[in-house]
Amino acid sequence: MAPQPRFRNDAVAPDPAIEKHPVDETLPPLKMFTSGLQHVAAMYAGVVAPPMVVGPAVGLTPKETAFLIGASLFTAGLATLLQTLGFWKVGARLPFVNGVSFAGVTPMIAIGKDRGHEGMAVIFGAVIVASVLGFVLAPYFSRLLRFFPPVVTGTVITLIGVSLLPVAFRWSQGGNATAHDYGSMKNIGMAGLTLVIVLALRRLLRGFLQQIAILLGLVVGTLIAVPFGMTSLDALRGADAVGFPTPFHFGAPHFEAAAIVSMCIVMLVCMTESTADMLALGKIVGRPADERTIEGGLRADTLGSALSPLFNGFMASAFAQNIGLVAMTKVRSRFVVATGGGILILLGLCPVAASVIALVPLPVLGGAGIVLFGSVAASGIQTLSTAALEKGENALIVAAALGIGLIPIAAPTFYDAFPENVRVVLDSGISTGCVVAIVLNLAFNHLGQKESSPQDPGVIAEPVVAAH
Repeated sequence: MAPQPRFRNDAVAPDPAIEKHPVDETLPPLKMFTSGLQHVAAMYAGVVAPPMVVGPAVGLTPKETAFLIGASLFTAGLATLLQTLGFWKVGARLPFVNGVSFAGVTPMIAIGKDRGHEGMAVIFGAVIVASVLGFVLAPYFSRLLRFFPPVVTGTVITLIGVSLLPVAFRWSQGGNATAHDYGSMKNIGMAGLTLVIVLALRRLLRGFLQQIAILLGLVVGTLIAVPFGMTSLDALRGADAVGFPTPFHFGAPHFEAAAIVSMCIVMLVCMTESTADMLALGKIVGRPADERTIEGGLRADTLGSALSPLFNGFMASAFAQNIGLVAMTKVRSRFVVATGGGILILLGLCPVAASVIALVPLPVLGGAGIVLFGSVAASGIQTLSTAALEKGENALIVAAALGIGLIPIAAPTFYDAFPENVRVVLDSGISTGCVVAIVLNLAFNHLGQKESSPQDPGVIAEPVVAAH
């Protein structure tokens, strides 16, 4: 296979008349499908986890919870297509994956706990109102871009990667903290073996096979896990061949003020994280996310979230783990991710197919996740290398933002005494770290300062593509 053309400087877009930017390239069908499937494999556990937690807490039966999982896959696919393909002023048109936001799990449980279908209707009503509000605010929110120089974006991108690593560690231990084998040597050993397999494949393979090393590692790890009894076929046996997420399956949405306020806070958290993710992805793919890109991306987030309750899905936002996959594989085509969105829709319509991906044991997924999430953190560190930390108080900004952003990871119970609605924000280290970095950057690099020159530390520098 002939090598793909490379740009001498990915930070400068080529003349469209000469060749397409890698983000807009279409790949051969097999490569498009396998690369898209790799994105689905990387995000699958993150998509199904919120409905698996919320369903039983609200009082749904196992069959209803399974229906909720299928709906989440379906709506994640729709939201991903809105982001990657877009229309009008909707969509970032980057290889940007959307799925169910975990930020809303705690407030959704508080809203619908033990209320069954009524609780689900209240949750969906609150999601709709918060999403419409977010859609209206998107163009104004995107104008904050000038407050995201490298000292801010590098800090937030690093926090995204570091915040995701504990998820990979929990998967590596088995995922379910109440299980008897949680943290067993077998689980951790399988995660470690998968990590070694992925690293070996990246080192030994070349070309396309090297790009899908994560997917191959997941397949090999799953096959190795079978004789150890770590792969269960129960999901396949109980799954229907076809199942469409019936609109308003749990009843028409109900609107309660307290629930709406809670989900509006969650929406602001999601918009903040999505903005940071778009900035990170823009640097990685060599197409910096400008104000228009962020506005379109936020519109896709919020429109996807507004449509999700129609099909019994939750609030949608960016999936940072897939940014790590883009950085690692260097496959930057948005049509690859759009293919992944199509696969998600099919999985939502075909529970049996969704169950096949569910066969991957969480320890196997955790081993691969360490590489994926670590790649995101590495991208943030590279961005910080351009932030002129030796000038002014930039090093202090990074120190304070990282320190505060790591609190929920290092001390999960730190904010337990705070009100529930406040904890929605504080328990997201990405959001709190982002806010701290923005405020301190304003205080040290903007307020009381003369107009900045392009070399000043508070100004957005030329984008740097992450190298891995």
